[in-house]
Amino acid sequence: MTLTAQMLALSVDEYLRGEQASPIRHEYVAGRVYAMAGAGEAHNRIAGNLFFHLRAATRGTPCAVFISDMKVRVAAHDAFYYPDVLLTCEPSDREALSKAAPCLIAEVLSPSTEVIDRREKLLAYRALESLDHYLLLSQDRRLVEVYRRDAKGGWRYDVMEEGELAFACGGIDIRFRVADLYEDVMFG
Repeated sequence: MTLTAQMLALSVDEYLRGEQASPIRHEYVAGRVYAMAGAGEAHNRIAGNLFFHLRAATRGTPCAVFISDMKVRVAAHDAFYYPDVLLTCEPSDREALSKAAPCLIAEVLSPSTEVIDRREKLLAYRALESLDHYLLLSQDRRLVEVYRRDAKGGWRYDVMEEGELAFACGGIDIRFRVADLYEDVMFG
């Protein structure tokens, strides 16, 4: 006789209640929860640098920038993720525990999350009608991969090792250099 382990699916409400009480963060995908790994110094510096430049560009506007502890709800994929940095400029996106209408999401790549960031999250995030920019930032070298939604709803992919990144979110023009994201980052 073979016994199989059965995983019980959590409801969204059960997940959200559990997440508020948990000392560690978990992502939620279709009733399953996955513990989040910790991040190292390079990861934290890169995410912090991006947050700093986005926050500076959006001060005094209706936009809000969040770093690592704000969930993004992707209803079309029955998922909640914790992106490294997100920017929302949608006035109605005011839920206290998660955001559903970001215009920009960024993930700093790490060995434990890179495949998920490139595949699962890329597909899920692109289902967000509000999302215009998805950034993948290497922590091993100065390299930013940029996915941008074009005027026809398609996606364009660019790779940048230097130069200036320019975005428009919520009618606000945001510009900073790739080098700004890697300030004080030491590559091993």
